[in-house]
Amino acid sequence: MTVLPYRRCVGIMLLNAEGRVFVGRRRGGEIEPGAPSYEWQMPQGGIDRGEEPLAAAIRELQEETGVSSAELLAEAPEWYAYDFPAEIMARTRNGKYGGQTQRWFAFRFTGEPGEIDLAPKGHRPEFSEWRWAEMAELSGLIVPFKRGVYDRVVRAFAHLAG
Repeated sequence: MTVLPYRRCVGIMLLNAEGRVFVGRRRGGEIEPGAPSYEWQMPQGGIDRGEEPLAAAIRELQEETGVSSAELLAEAPEWYAYDFPAEIMARTRNGKYGGQTQRWFAFRFTGEPGEIDLAPKGHRPEFSEWRWAEMAELSGLIVPFKRGVYDRVVRAFAHLAG
């Protein structure tokens, strides 16, 4: 049996002044058929070759939300990983990765609501809509195979909730 490597990624918990968390509804339909409530997630993305995780988090935040007005609050204490289910493996990443390992960062949004732009110039939109969610909601919004990571992220950043 071949063990595939994990793709190195970052995840971003963007909090507003009230301690609520930015979540976006993924574009392109349901991730898991029959489970539309699982379409929401926090921004995340791959780390480019030679890029540091914090720089990747800042870049991904700007690419997925248009946000540049944010201050770093915290970094998760370790990398969190999840495995891709077989149905995801069959249609993503050309079978190159068995899952993702993520470094998570929490930022405070310091801009105005109009700064949030789901289609920043030069970037393919990741989300079709967005909203602020309570931190306690996050685990119930994400696809089941990522739930363990979201639970760990919430524990790591719980002290930042409103």
